Amino acid sequence: MTMKARTWLIGLAAAIFAFASLPLTAAADAPYEAYTYNYYRDSVPLPAPYLPERSVSGEELGIGEFKSPNDLYATADGYVYILDSGNERIVRTDAEWNVLGQINGFDNEGKPDAFANPGGLFVSEDGVIYVADTDRNRIVVLNEDGELLRIIGKPESDILPADFQFHPTRVTVDRAGRVFVVARGVFEGLMQFDENGDFIGYAGTIGVTQTFSERLWRNLATDAQRQRMQLFIPTEFSSVDIDHKGFVYATSVDLNSETPIRRLNPSGQDVLKRFGYYPVRGDVRFRIFGNNAGPSRLTDIKVLGGGMYAALDTFRGRLFTYNDEGELLYAFGGKGTQLGVFNTPVAVERIGEKLAVLDRGKNNIVVFTPTKFGSTVRLATELRYQGNDAEAVKQWEEVLRLNSNYDLAYIGIGKSLLMEKRNKEAMAYFKLGMQRDYYSIAYKRYRRETMQEHFGTFMSGTAIALLALAAFVIARKRAKKGGMKREAGAL
Repeated sequence: MTMKARTWLIGLAAAIFAFASLPLTAAADAPYEAYTYNYYRDSVPLPAPYLPERSVSGEELGIGEFKSPNDLYATADGYVYILDSGNERIVRTDAEWNVLGQINGFDNEGKPDAFANPGGLFVSEDGVIYVADTDRNRIVVLNEDGELLRIIGKPESDILPADFQFHPTRVTVDRAGRVFVVARGVFEGLMQFDENGDFIGYAGTIGVTQTFSERLWRNLATDAQRQRMQLFIPTEFSSVDIDHKGFVYATSVDLNSETPIRRLNPSGQDVLKRFGYYPVRGDVRFRIFGNNAGPSRLTDIKVLGGGMYAALDTFRGRLFTYNDEGELLYAFGGKGTQLGVFNTPVAVERIGEKLAVLDRGKNNIVVFTPTKFGSTVRLATELRYQGNDAEAVKQWEEVLRLNSNYDLAYIGIGKSLLMEKRNKEAMAYFKLGMQRDYYSIAYKRYRRETMQEHFGTFMSGTAIALLALAAFVIARKRAKKGGMKREAGAL
């Protein structure tokens, strides 16, 4: 081998070794882009908050292929319930995806009974399982061993039409035992049942309003044209969840709604905070025409704790995570065949620190683990929500070290400084985060603080100036009188 060839081979080996030793980045591992929106409505790239860890299928669990699964639920102690609707069963696993059992049916007053295309399930803190058994027009309530406790059937009420058909698709339950149901074809809101299964009314009707142009066109249209127009009736909910305070979170798939996510108090009023740059509705920039056009279609929601919640967009296969003030923390996901992107995602769950998304199109579950960026944003948000501002600032500073273009970190630090009455410093951070409302608050407080601080000096200076002016006026008058006397003496 010649010296030239040997030198070339040594150089090639060194280059390969150097490339192999480079650290892998989150962007290289994630098959999707993560982003948020800034003040100017532009999407801002972010480090991936979560990375796909693995997928879980029925074959991997050793129980046969999932078939059109519809829902997923994880308890606080780590047990996972999979509603395998096409196979008419509930699969129970632990947090490590070891199968603990299946519910394929139940005994109903001495007769075997089973599910028919169940749409959703919920598991209470004491292990009671609620199943929205869609095609059998009922809510089935089971204990953790799969034994029937009761059935909530078609409700009887004067406010329901005589031909009402009960097709529940999603269900959640509060600590008092009240059952909230999303039902197909019900536009009046969530159906509520008491702890005995009796229907007690609706909560959270989603109204639809017409724009000025739509009202004008309807007034000018002919009778035939009006008949072909879309009816402006309330829309259906698509999913439901509940937080530890008993507030119900619900989503709708109405493409024209500015409030597709709602947080309902016990009176059924929407109390969701919307203090972010834009409405809480998923993507705020999207195509109007062509492929992949239109707004997000939010089909599931999960309360994550710490004031945060995640909404699942089945249209583009994305997850949107918000804080308690309605600010978008980050969005990620997409459609495709790779691990971490989806075909038809239908449910999202939190399992410990991880997220799991049920994909009906792929008949599997994708498990995501948080990155350093995602964990730090979550911790900072939780600390701020709990009122621990000093520790929150430290975490927001770490977020800025990971990504200096993250507006919410500047805003988070500014809010903490505002709480500490460090108004001038807060103004600087609100300016960097383009948060005009909070900047105005900090500015007003800083102005009042400055005026109070220098009030004594200002008043003393004013008093001295007034005394000096008075002395000047008196001296001038005296000088003028003396001049007039001298003139009179000369005459």
